[in-house]
Amino acid sequence: MKKMAVIRKANFSAAHKLWNEKWSTEKNKAVFGLCANENVHGHNYNLELKVVGEIDAETGYVIDLKIIKKIIKEEIEDRFDHKNLNLDTKEFAQLNPTAENIAIVIYDIIRQQLDEKYALYIKLWETEKNCVEYPYP
Repeated sequence: MKKMAVIRKANFSAAHKLWNEKWSTEKNKAVFGLCANENVHGHNYNLELKVVGEIDAETGYVIDLKIIKKIIKEEIEDRFDHKNLNLDTKEFAQLNPTAENIAIVIYDIIRQQLDEKYALYIKLWETEKNCVEYPYP
């Protein structure tokens, strides 16, 4: 069978503060700039979830996108939407919520929900101009 990628987009809004507890306030502000704002700041994240696999001969699908929609809703949007990532989520209690780390966390959560026969790729847009991809080929 032929392989194909299917892509589902989603979005969520969340606040965060970038901070390294091992550093001084001055160093945090020098490295993270406005992202180290004491009162946090937020983003409207846009997520692209790409699932790659063989087309099923019976259904014609790689995977039913309703399954992906449900996983994103229950595992990502319900968990992170309208949350302070630093304070309201266990995933970022000890992990700096950079776009890179958020993408890896999302990947790990979704990877657990998908059959191993599928390849998974995450693209996370933090702003209109800034995006990260994981894993990177």
